[in-house]
Amino acid sequence: MKAVHIIGVPLDLGAGRRGVDMGPSAFRIAGLGERIAALGYTVVDKGDLPAPIAETQEPRDDTKKYARTIAKVCQKLYQTALGSLDEGALPLVLGGDHSLAAGSVAAAAEWARKTRGLPIGLLWIDAHGDMNTPATSLSGNVHGMPLAALLGSEPVELARIGAFSPKVEPAHTVLIGVRNLDEREKVAVRDSRVHVFTMKDIDRQGVASIVEQAVKLAGTGTAGVHVSFDMDACDPSIAPGVGTPVKGGLNYREAHMLMEIIADSGLLTSLDMVEVNPTLDVRNATAQLGTELALSALGLEIL
Repeated sequence: MKAVHIIGVPLDLGAGRRGVDMGPSAFRIAGLGERIAALGYTVVDKGDLPAPIAETQEPRDDTKKYARTIAKVCQKLYQTALGSLDEGALPLVLGGDHSLAAGSVAAAAEWARKTRGLPIGLLWIDAHGDMNTPATSLSGNVHGMPLAALLGSEPVELARIGAFSPKVEPAHTVLIGVRNLDEREKVAVRDSRVHVFTMKDIDRQGVASIVEQAVKLAGTGTAGVHVSFDMDACDPSIAPGVGTPVKGGLNYREAHMLMEIIADSGLLTSLDMVEVNPTLDVRNATAQLGTELALSALGLEIL
């Protein structure tokens, strides 16, 4: 069984609401490392990457606030996660806001191309599309832009992390659990040709069918699958501690089923668990849930 490297990224510059910088600590308090070790993995906690706080930074550009500073953190994450992948370990990245995926997915894409000569598949599990650009974003918050940067060229600070761009191909990119898109973002998502399974699709077809389709789309013809899981994909009733809660998300068993099917596929190369905001949480419930979901993705079975 391979090693798991835990990488904390206490970054909240991409979010509109402060507090997700405490997410990595919340996961550790929930016993994440010890519980993964109990599954039989060798666990190495790499600690937290340095991430500046808003009080010491200037937003600079209101269409992409703190983009330059965020990119520096993502560059460090790219190097750290790529090092873990090169060692044969699975990087488990704890957020922090979702802009960090510009670094973690870049690492997975680089590793896939370098070692297998193939693209990386991407499962983006999120209430939101995260495909805004500085031109379309209403808020200028960069955590709504990382998928746009991975698929295209904007925001340029995130898109140019790593050795090549774009990092992922629409054919191997799947959004799951989407239920809250800006009007301009809807156009971007449709035009991008990525595969999208909304909460309506999950309601209609059932989560197992959807995730099996998604894993096939992301996993066929690729070196494996990177999973980027935003905790706001889950319903606020089970995940209250997120920065941008939206009613009607995945319930407890749906979220676990999703991760269990990913584990069963044997394709998981790397995993992000992001957007836990302890300042909005109730008794660390969201980090506890995120820990349980990570365990399911890593192969914890009911029987």
